[in-house]
Amino acid sequence: MKFDDVNTLLPDAFVVEFGGLYEHSPWVAEGAAQQRPFASREGMLKAFSDVVHQAGHDRQIALVRAHPELGHRAGIDPALTEASAQEQGSAGLDRLSPAEYAHFQSLNTAYRDKFGMPFVICVRKAGKAVILNAMAERLLSTPEAELAEALRQIDAIASLRLQDKVTA
Repeated sequence: MKFDDVNTLLPDAFVVEFGGLYEHSPWVAEGAAQQRPFASREGMLKAFSDVVHQAGHDRQIALVRAHPELGHRAGIDPALTEASAQEQGSAGLDRLSPAEYAHFQSLNTAYRDKFGMPFVICVRKAGKAVILNAMAERLLSTPEAELAEALRQIDAIASLRLQDKVTA
């Protein structure tokens, strides 16, 4: 879609088109639609991010929890969206050896047990080793810092998804 067409979409069509930028959270697109017209793709992304950052704590946690754990495969995790499956595949997470899968699952479990949410990272900007190191490092963090980092990572994911959907 060309950027020029974004501001002319009816609200429902806007949500259909962009509701998937933030995983299983069309409420973000609904809020961003109300901030149109956008002057640029960057302004559009800022509107989406502002909706998230102005949401209450419970809604932010729900957004993070809407993301899949890393290393889950299509067909195993029924909630894994096509976009998430492609993104995890780009980092090789769909081709884990049994030992790698076990390592990811142990870190996923430790992270979820400590923070009550899945570990979120923009996998398109990292490989398996970087992701594993980040998981181990972030396990040492605080819940407040992890929520803030998860929201930063979600914005990075949404930015790449928006670039895929909208041309200048």
